[in-house]
Amino acid sequence: MSLRYAWAFLTRLPGGAHPTTERDLGRSVGWFPLVGAIVGAASGGVFWAVWQPLGTPLAAILAVATGSVITGAFHEDGLADTADALGGTTPTERREIMKDSRLGTFGTLALVLGTLVQVFAVMPLASRDAVIAMALAHGVGRAFAVAAMVSVPAVAGSGLGRSYTAHLRGVPCALSLFVSYVVAFVLGPVGVFAVGAATGGAAVVSLIAYRRFGGLTGDALGAIAQISQMAALVTVSRLLDDFGWFWT
Repeated sequence: MSLRYAWAFLTRLPGGAHPTTERDLGRSVGWFPLVGAIVGAASGGVFWAVWQPLGTPLAAILAVATGSVITGAFHEDGLADTADALGGTTPTERREIMKDSRLGTFGTLALVLGTLVQVFAVMPLASRDAVIAMALAHGVGRAFAVAAMVSVPAVAGSGLGRSYTAHLRGVPCALSLFVSYVVAFVLGPVGVFAVGAATGGAAVVSLIAYRRFGGLTGDALGAIAQISQMAALVTVSRLLDDFGWFWT
């Protein structure tokens, strides 16, 4: 049931069960990396299916867009709100900006740049490699969001970040992270470097959230997932020709 909760929470596809309590949501967190990997594999599958008839640039755009459509741009929204909030002068003001549903200049810029980074990272990949790389990147992105939930204090009071962290179960979270790391390492040196890059991205955003907002928020978690995902995808794109997967 926890997997179905995670599926319904992170995607807009049928087959899930919407969590009705914060406890249900918190206990589904351990499945986030698996759901992310499935979303990434589907996105890479679109690239694989259309790159020959449509060409590489359009295939890459459609692949990245597929991930956003499947998730309802859930994490992208968090990235945009986090970027907008950095324009505030105090932690309280920044949190208020983050709650504003309007999209500002910083948020727009973050969305545009983030999309471009992912599109250009996917373009050099072969079709099969794109499936693996996007599955890895999406899965690792959610894994580091989970890592942030269990390591960074949440902002005091109500909010999505608070509901995540109040009912977390340590064993499923630790197991999901462990499996994510094992999968990345099994892929070979590229997977190791991708995990390292994602670690750095997640650490930077987590530090910004702690210092600028006073702790973790739901939007900051979205930003952590997006930045980690981008870091992993760019790393694979840049280093795959040099190191290959473990079987190549």
